[in-house]
Amino acid sequence: MKVACVGGGPAGLYLSILLKLQDPSHDVTVLERNPEGSTYGWGVTYWQGLLDKLRARDPESARAIEEHSVVWNQGVAHVRDLSTRQPGDEGHGIGRHKLLEILAERARALGVRLEFECAVTADDLPEADLVVAGDGVHSALRTRYADHFGAELAPGRNSYVWLGTSKVFDSFTFAFVETEHGWIWCYGYPFSTAQSTCVIECAPETCAGLGLDRASETDGLVQLEKLFAHILDGHPLIGRATADGSSPWLTFRTLTNRTWYRDNLVLLGDAAHTTHYSIGAGTTLALEDSLALADALAGGDGLPQALARYEHERRTALLPQQSAARLSAQWYENLARYIDLPPERMFALLGQRHSPLLPYVPPQLYYRLDRAAGQLDALRRLKRWLGPKIARSAHTRAQAARK
Repeated sequence: MKVACVGGGPAGLYLSILLKLQDPSHDVTVLERNPEGSTYGWGVTYWQGLLDKLRARDPESARAIEEHSVVWNQGVAHVRDLSTRQPGDEGHGIGRHKLLEILAERARALGVRLEFECAVTADDLPEADLVVAGDGVHSALRTRYADHFGAELAPGRNSYVWLGTSKVFDSFTFAFVETEHGWIWCYGYPFSTAQSTCVIECAPETCAGLGLDRASETDGLVQLEKLFAHILDGHPLIGRATADGSSPWLTFRTLTNRTWYRDNLVLLGDAAHTTHYSIGAGTTLALEDSLALADALAGGDGLPQALARYEHERRTALLPQQSAARLSAQWYENLARYIDLPPERMFALLGQRHSPLLPYVPPQLYYRLDRAAGQLDALRRLKRWLGPKIARSAHTRAQAARK
């Protein structure tokens, strides 16, 4: 099969690796419009479940990804002058640049052609049995056939900016700061031994009231460094200047499509779907798309059947993630409902923000119910553990009595 992957992000590169591992005779090319080594963003997060899947499919690239990742197993939340720290699931962070470097090197080693500074338009599609549109949320290939794909973009409410910092956080860090114009907060996580990602978010009224939406990049960073000085410990925030000088503040848009393929053109990753950044799953979901598409193509059916199976599988798998992302975004949009709770309770409900019940139950009541349910579950586990032991002990006593 001859395959052209348009877009050299993690999804396109990993798909090219999987296809070459399945059949070295596949003719696979990755076409990327930007120069090699240039990328947006700072670090990406992933969890152990993804690493297990990558290790099962290509141990070599999985090993390199793990070796260049940092790990945390705690979360800390700072609210005003109070803070709380709690254990959590093991998370991983890796620089986006390093991740792309690892995947590109592995793809080349397997015989994939990588062509950079190669812009592809829908009017000049490469000749291939399969063209994969992995060219992001603003996909030119999808846009060309907008009526067919039925893309819908639903804007969120809050404003956010994606920054880096030389402060290396020791855990996944949240900081909520109250200003005269409302709350502003950040999510920070390490992605190397030298840098962390720092995503800062606030309501649009707060962004405008603080003047962040119209400040120069330098002035905006200085203002944000002052607001979050208590977690930055003197380290700077690092921006990424926009090409046209516009504000770096964005509004997240959730993308969905009515269908994911047209003839031999199929959508992958952010070209097919997006989920709010607050659940940290964007890269994971894109890589899982690649796994599913490679499996569908290896199934032995014709291309239309394979693409239909890929779309069905991924749509089904994405439903809980999309729901979690929507509820997570809404939690932050309704921060005032939770922010005055004691920090440990607020942090506990932050961890429960994916619950569809939480918006409809008073926060203090939800917290108490959740705690009670957790204790009940612990008692059930203890009962299951003790049951066989008590039974064996009773049996032993009965045997001794008979003797």
